[in-house]
Amino acid sequence: MPTPAVSDPAAGPVVLDAPRRAQAMARAGLLAERLAAAGVTMVALSWVDNAGIARAKTIPLGRLERAAGWGIGMSPVFDVFLVNDSITTSPHIGGPGGDLRLVPDLDRLAVLAGQPGWAWAPVSRYTQEGRVYAGCQRSFARRMAAEARDRGLKLRMAFEVEWALGAEAGGADGAGGAAGADSGFRPACSGPAYGMTRVVELSDYGREVVGALEREGLTVEQFHPEYAAGQLEVSVGTSDPVGAADDSVLVRETIRAVSARHGYRASFAPSVVAGSVGNGGHVHLSVWRDGQNLLAGGPGRHGLTAEGEAFAGGIFERLPALTAVGAPSVASYLRLVPSHWAGVFQCWGRENREAALRLVTGSAGEQDARANVEIKCFDLAANPYLVTGTLIAAGLAGLEAGATLPPEIDGDPAGLSSAEITDRGPLRLPQTLADASDCLERDAVLRSAMGEPLAEAFLAVRRGEAETFAGASPEEIVEQTRWRW
Repeated sequence: MPTPAVSDPAAGPVVLDAPRRAQAMARAGLLAERLAAAGVTMVALSWVDNAGIARAKTIPLGRLERAAGWGIGMSPVFDVFLVNDSITTSPHIGGPGGDLRLVPDLDRLAVLAGQPGWAWAPVSRYTQEGRVYAGCQRSFARRMAAEARDRGLKLRMAFEVEWALGAEAGGADGAGGAAGADSGFRPACSGPAYGMTRVVELSDYGREVVGALEREGLTVEQFHPEYAAGQLEVSVGTSDPVGAADDSVLVRETIRAVSARHGYRASFAPSVVAGSVGNGGHVHLSVWRDGQNLLAGGPGRHGLTAEGEAFAGGIFERLPALTAVGAPSVASYLRLVPSHWAGVFQCWGRENREAALRLVTGSAGEQDARANVEIKCFDLAANPYLVTGTLIAAGLAGLEAGATLPPEIDGDPAGLSSAEITDRGPLRLPQTLADASDCLERDAVLRSAMGEPLAEAFLAVRRGEAETFAGASPEEIVEQTRWRW
C-alpha cells in the first residue's frame, strides 16, 4: 500500500491560513451576489487528472463562500485513475486513504454561456493542513511559471482545440471520408475538408460556439472546419501558462455543452476513427524579457535571439520525454503518423507543419508580436497543466545549458533518405506510449521539476493504460476512448 503524499504535515508551508481563508470567503460572498443576479444557481469546480480527464464536483451557489475558504473534499486516488476509470496505484499516491481540499480560483470564476444557470472555476488542491498538494498538476504549472518569472521571463501560451462533431442519431452519411465506415461515429456535417459547406451546414452551431466563448471572456481568433470528417478547430488568444491551461479546459467544456444543446456530441480524442486523421492539441508558446519577444529581432536564424533559441532548444532536446506528457494515451499513437502534419519527427523548421517543433515567425512587420514556437506532437488527451509546466521546465533547462537548435528541416522528414537522416538527425519520436513513458522516466530534469509524487503517479497511469490496451486493435482502442475526452 502506498504512502499517501498528503499525509506529511511538514511537507511545505501552510498556504491556506486563517487570514487568507477569511479574505477568500469575503470575496466569494460578493461574487456570489453578482452570480445570483446573473441567474446562476450552481457552480462546477473542476480539475484535470493524470489521464487527462476533467473531473468535477459541483456546489449550489450558496456554498461558494464556504468552498473558497475551506475547499471541497475529494480523495487523492483520482490521480491514479486510468482513462477507463479503472484504478492503479503508485509509491506515493493511491489507495482509499487520505483527503484533499478543492479550492476554487476566484480569479477564473466564469458564468458558463453554454450551460444556463451554471458557473465554473478551476481548482487547486491542498492538503487538510492547508498545504499545496504534491500531486496537484495546476500547482505544478503555477510553480514553474513562477520560476520563469523569477528569472525575468514572461511566457505566453495558447492551446489549439480540435474536435470531431458527431451526430447523436442519424446524421451525415460519411461523405467526408472514412468516418462513415465506423458505426461508432457519424459526422454531424458532410462537407469537404476546410470547406465552406461545413460552415453553412453548421452555421447556427458555429456562431453559438464562438458567441459562448466570447461571453466567457475568451478572445476567439478563428474558428474553421478541419481536415477529417466532422472535424472543427477553434483558436483562442494567448494567456499566461496557467491561464492558457484553464482556457483549454473552459473552451472544451463550453464546446461540449453547446454541442449537447444542438443534439451533437463532441470528441476531443486523439483518434476518433481508426486509420483517419485525429485531433491535435498543438501548443503555441512565446517567451519574453523586458517587453522583448526572445523569438524575434535577434541575430540568429529567422530572428531568434540567443536566449530564445536556448529556450526552444531545451524543449527540442526533451521532445521524446515531453511526448509522454503531451501525447499521453494509447490512442495518441494512432494519430502520430508520418506525413499527416502530426509532427512525429524530432526536428524543427520555420513554418514546417511536419516538424514536431514549428517556428512561427509571423508576417513581415509583426514578428515582434507574433513569433512563437508550436509543439505539434501534442493532443488533447494531455493534462494541460502538466503540458505547460513541463514545457517551462524544459525551456529553463535549455537556458541554463545554453542550448542551441540543430540544422532545421524545411520539408517532410519522411521523405529524407537514410543517409540524409544520419547527416541531418531528424529522429522519429516514440511510437508507443510505453516507449514515451520510458523516455520520461529517464529524464531527470522533468521528473525533478514535477516532483516524485506527481511524476510517479503520472507514470503509473501511463503504464497502467499501456497494459490495459496491450494487444488491442486500433479499432478497439478508438471504440473505448473516443468519448472519454
